[in-house]
Amino acid sequence: MSSGVHRFSVAKNGASNGVESDEVATQELPANGRPRLQPIDTSFSFKNKAYAALRSVITDMDVYGSRDEIRLDERSLAQDFGISRTPVREAMAQLEREGFVRSVPRRGVYVVRKTKREVIELITAWAALESMAARLITAIASDDEIASLRKMFATFENGAVRAHLDEYSQLNIEFHQSIIRLSRNSMLINLAENLFTHMRMIRRKTIGEKERAERSIRDHMHIIEALEARDTVRAETLVRDHALGLAEHVEKYADYLD
Repeated sequence: MSSGVHRFSVAKNGASNGVESDEVATQELPANGRPRLQPIDTSFSFKNKAYAALRSVITDMDVYGSRDEIRLDERSLAQDFGISRTPVREAMAQLEREGFVRSVPRRGVYVVRKTKREVIELITAWAALESMAARLITAIASDDEIASLRKMFATFENGAVRAHLDEYSQLNIEFHQSIIRLSRNSMLINLAENLFTHMRMIRRKTIGEKERAERSIRDHMHIIEALEARDTVRAETLVRDHALGLAEHVEKYADYLD
């Protein structure tokens, strides 16, 4: 495994300022892994705003695109956000409790890359939550709400997925978020929120592998058909099998997680 380490900070002017590598690494993070950020608005809680900003940064990183570790520089982040280091430190502590970063004494704070076994466990837990959400949708969602799921994929009919993979990747994430939201079960939604943040990072990595995008949209269409028919058992089963299919893919092909 590479011993590379990336130091990460954000730019005050809203543009990415690149990645400043320390002496053990020169590789840069992918340009599309860096969102545009602005200094934090001081009218809100510094800790809460720092937490939201850092969580967004981590979610948008290509965490699994490289084996190199990504280090978050507390001093640089505080300076770039225009706040003191205390709320940044508090935000990092919260993110560590949620499993997004890890603190290494005398080395710093690093973005967590889940192991293959951990990712499979996350997906399995997600399968249970999302399949229950699908079951609830067949009973309580309106026809218009279910129809909105089909409209999401109108652009990708006739084999257009591969040509617009980045766009489809984002819609794929929104589709699964919508399944959870349409359940209208606040406890389920809350349980899924933190889990899904981890899930979206691995979905972004795997969607372009082994023709998963094409299989994904076919699965989605079958799920939508079951929801439209109010076929509770079929909708629940299809959603669960779709998620577990991702777990099987990770088990077979995601050697980069080891």
